[in-house]
Amino acid sequence: GLYLRRQADHLGRYLLEQGLQALCGWVPTLLGIGLRAVLYRLILRMEGWAAIESGVRLCFANHIRLGAGAYLDRGVYLHACPAGVSIGSGTLVMHGSVLHVYNFRNLPHAGIWIGADSLIGEYTVIRGQGGVRLGDRVYTSPHVQILAVNHAYDDPTRSFVVQGITAQGIVVE
Repeated sequence: GLYLRRQADHLGRYLLEQGLQALCGWVPTLLGIGLRAVLYRLILRMEGWAAIESGVRLCFANHIRLGAGAYLDRGVYLHACPAGVSIGSGTLVMHGSVLHVYNFRNLPHAGIWIGADSLIGEYTVIRGQGGVRLGDRVYTSPHVQILAVNHAYDDPTRSFVVQGITAQGIVVE
């Protein structure tokens, strides 16, 4: 039902992605990083070797691309439907960060693209419904929010939920 459609492309993908995360997503230390560097290639696109710490949550993992030397710290959450999340080579995504493309309205420019050698600070939130592009060597401080989506509030007598959204792209170079 609804839950499954919000987690993976189909039941088979869901079982594969969640199964691998349950199998090795919790394993600490270099052993866990090594296991994930090998096994997560079955569920996402990894160019070269990337380091994924324990406790990273991935949804729609087949829409995630990690460049060589990318690093995902503990507690990172990537939700990549459908245009995906692309993280460039040497980019660090730090603890508690959320990169979320929640595009179930088929918005045409949805996605998150981060260039090489960038740093996403702790607890940063990037919402990519309108498309977010961060260039090479872009650094964010902790707790930054980059939101390429907004709710429409034209009619104060109606709930914002039924009024739709606006989704304009954001580019930081």
